[in-house]
Amino acid sequence: MSDPAQRANRPWKTATLAGMASCLDSGALVTSGIAIGGSYAGALGLGAGTIGALLGLQTLMFAAGALVGGRLGDRFGRRRIFSLSLLLYAVGAAFLLAATSPAVLFVGVVALGLAIGADLPVSLALINEEAPTGKKGSMVVFSNQLWLAGIVAVVVLSSVVGSWGVLGGRIMFAHLLVVAVVVLILRMTLRESAEWSAARQAADAAEAADAERIRFRQVGQLFRPPVVFAVVATGLYYAMWNLGASTMGSFGTYLWTTLAGGEVAEFSQLALLGLPAGFVMGMIFMRVVDKPARHAWFVAGSVLIVLAWTVPAVLGPSKFTLIAVLLLSGLGNAFAGESIYKVWSQELVPTLLRSTSSGVTMAFTRVLAGLAAFGTPALALANPRLLFGLLLGFTLIATVIGLFWVPRLPKARELEEPPVVVEDAHEKHEKHEKHEKHEKTGNATA
Repeated sequence: MSDPAQRANRPWKTATLAGMASCLDSGALVTSGIAIGGSYAGALGLGAGTIGALLGLQTLMFAAGALVGGRLGDRFGRRRIFSLSLLLYAVGAAFLLAATSPAVLFVGVVALGLAIGADLPVSLALINEEAPTGKKGSMVVFSNQLWLAGIVAVVVLSSVVGSWGVLGGRIMFAHLLVVAVVVLILRMTLRESAEWSAARQAADAAEAADAERIRFRQVGQLFRPPVVFAVVATGLYYAMWNLGASTMGSFGTYLWTTLAGGEVAEFSQLALLGLPAGFVMGMIFMRVVDKPARHAWFVAGSVLIVLAWTVPAVLGPSKFTLIAVLLLSGLGNAFAGESIYKVWSQELVPTLLRSTSSGVTMAFTRVLAGLAAFGTPALALANPRLLFGLLLGFTLIATVIGLFWVPRLPKARELEEPPVVVEDAHEKHEKHEKHEKHEKTGNATA
C-alpha cells in the first residue's frame, strides 16, 4: 500500500512538473527577446529585419507546435508527447546557446517554438486530469504562477548578465537548457494520465462493440456541435483578451519611450514591481476558482481589465495612463484572461479532444497576435488613441463572451456519457478490504 502523504502530494508534483511548460514558455519568450534582440545583435550581425524574423518565426512555430502537439497528445497520451517536446526544447536551447551565425539561430528558434507550443496544451490536460475533484481549476491556475516565475527568473538573471554581451546571452540560454533537462528527468517519474487512459479504453471498447454512442475522439467532432461552441468561445475569448496583453508584452517599452517620453529602465522596473502583486492575486484566485465564488472574481477581474484600456483610450497615452494599464490589467488578469481561459479549456472539452482543442485555440491566438504586431508600431505613431480604442474594443468582446456565452456551455462531464471515472488503485484496495470485512462481519453474525 502506498504512503498516504505520497498519494496526497502526487497531484501537486504533476501540477508542478507539467506546469513548468508555462515557466519555460515565458522564459523562452523573454530570453529570446533580450538575447537575440540585444546580447547577440552586434556580435552576430543581426539587423532589425533579422531580429524581427527570428522572434516572429518563434511565435509562428509555437502555433504550429500547439496544433500538432495538442492532437498527438490526445491520440498517443500526455506523457509521451510532453517528454518528447521537452527534449526538443532542450535541443533548441542548445542551438541558441552555441549559435555563431544567424542560420543556427533560426534552427534554434524553430525547435524552441515548436517544442513549447507542443508542450503547453498537453501539459495543461495532464494537470487537469490528474488533479482531484474540487482542485482541478486550482492546479491549472497554478501553471500561471509558474509562468510568472519564469519571467522573474529571466529578468533577475538578465539584470546580472545582460550587459555581458554575447556571453550574457549564452548564459541566459544555458539557464533554459539546464532547467529543461532537469524537468525532463523529473518528468520521467510521472505516470500517464489515468483519465486519458480510461477514456481511451472506453472509446476503444465502444468502437469494438460497434456502439453508436459518440465518444468524442475524432478530430472532426471538434468542429461540430456541441464541442465546436466551446472551441470557438474559448478561442475568441483568449485571442481578443491576448491582443491587449501581447501589445504590452511586446511593445510596452516602445509605447513608454516613444509615446510617453519615458526611459527603458524605468518601464522595466515598473513591470517588475507589478509581478509580485500579480503572484499574490493569483494565489487568491487558486483558492476560489473551484468554488461558486469564481464568477464574482472573474467579473471583478474583467471590469479591471476593461477599465485599464479605457484610461488611455479616453485620455491618450502618457506615463500616467500606461502605468494605469500595467497596474489595473495586472490585477485583473489574475482573475480573468489567460488564467480563466486555461480552466475553461480543460473543463469544457471532452478528454480525448482536450489537448487538440487547446492547441487549436492557442495557435489561433498566437497567429492573430503575430499578425497584429506587424501594424502596431505604425498605428501607435499615427493614431495612438485609435490603437488603445481598438484594444478596448477587443477587451469588451472578450468580456461579453466570458460573461454571457461561456457560462451557458455544457461541461465535458455532461457530454461524456457515461462520464470518464478514474478510481485510484489505493481506493480500489480500500473498497475491497471494506467489502471483505463487511462479509466477514455478516458471516459471524449469522
